[in-house]
Amino acid sequence: MKKAPLLSLYSGLTWLLTPLAPVLLDWRKKRGKEDARRMGERLGRAIIARPKGTLAWLHGASVGEALALLPLVDALRAKGLNVLITTGTVSSAQILSQRLPPGAIHQFVPLDLPACMKRFLDHWRPDLVLLAESEIWPNLIMDVTDRAIPLIMVNARLSERSFQRWQKMPGFISALLKRVDLCLAQTRDDAARLMMLGAPRVQVAGNLKFDSPAPPADSTKLAEVTAIIGPRPVWVAASTHSGEEEIVLAVHRHLMRRFPDLLTIIVPRHAQRGLGIAELAMANGMEAGVRSRGDQPVAGRGIYIADTMGELGLFYRVASLIYVGKSMVAMGGQNPIEPAKLGGAILHGPHVANFTEVYDTLDRAGAAIMVADTDTLARMLGILISDPAALRRMARAAAEAVENLGGASSHVIKALEPWLLHLRMEQR
Repeated sequence: MKKAPLLSLYSGLTWLLTPLAPVLLDWRKKRGKEDARRMGERLGRAIIARPKGTLAWLHGASVGEALALLPLVDALRAKGLNVLITTGTVSSAQILSQRLPPGAIHQFVPLDLPACMKRFLDHWRPDLVLLAESEIWPNLIMDVTDRAIPLIMVNARLSERSFQRWQKMPGFISALLKRVDLCLAQTRDDAARLMMLGAPRVQVAGNLKFDSPAPPADSTKLAEVTAIIGPRPVWVAASTHSGEEEIVLAVHRHLMRRFPDLLTIIVPRHAQRGLGIAELAMANGMEAGVRSRGDQPVAGRGIYIADTMGELGLFYRVASLIYVGKSMVAMGGQNPIEPAKLGGAILHGPHVANFTEVYDTLDRAGAAIMVADTDTLARMLGILISDPAALRRMARAAAEAVENLGGASSHVIKALEPWLLHLRMEQR
């Protein structure tokens, strides 16, 4: 396929940057953003053999995007395809190691450099490529389509902010999107933005995250933690980011006047921040238990920091009152679908642009409440802790709302059927 001039320029510039790839990866490794044992994968070098037969390559940026792909992984495996799933973060690799089904392979996505992408594609030779959400990597898209491999965007999402940025490079983004065989968008707004940027074939399929299974929990650990907490009032501040823990600690201090045995569980979005949050609590005159140190949420300890990987499902189950983070800071919010699936009443801040439609649906259903500031969060927590019936109504509404919004994975598989049929015919 002939490359547009801007794409050729991008390819040439990134080729010149290739010698710097090891330097970049070493810099990221020192900051905990790369797995030292698997650095070769980021350069396109695999140590796992390609499985025989048809192979679908699915890519999602990090934890949320990858977990949303799991229903498609199961569906494609059921149709006899091998599945390779790639991500770009250490945390996503750790989660997928626990949750991928047999027969599915995880690799780190190669850097978007021509040599790395060529090495990756030469080894894996995928028959179908699915890119999740807004993973628009030019060399990846060019190299895949130059090899005549079908390329489909699934769960495609394009925020208004990203749309405005891409509009400054209309020729570049249009040339890329025209190479995509089909864009399966989450919402009508996403579909409209993709079409305005030049995607010629767009359908609305819904949000795969509604079909993702709820995060698991170890039953023994769940029973242990539940027994230790006992009848104490408890709430979870989940996926918090820098700037939010100060708010959570202030709320806890305020609520302690009414609920002296209150337990506040903080689950930071990045587990490595746990000890720093404990120091912040100590500076504010509060003792905090830290799960990574082996502490438990025992009586007399009001703050508990759950800074371990893969246990968010556990803490969503020990409390039915959840504040979903990244929403009191202007960072776009975190996904509330997982706590809603587990029957959590949800509180969130005003900054939820990444999940506007989901939060709007939950708010309208009475399953979630927007809290604008520290005082409002404290007030709503106090009301719900004092009114178990209202808390149960919100929790039921949350579970029902996300159940009603499911079905995207079936729409996606139906849309993929022409390509799947072609692959089956080629295998005969």
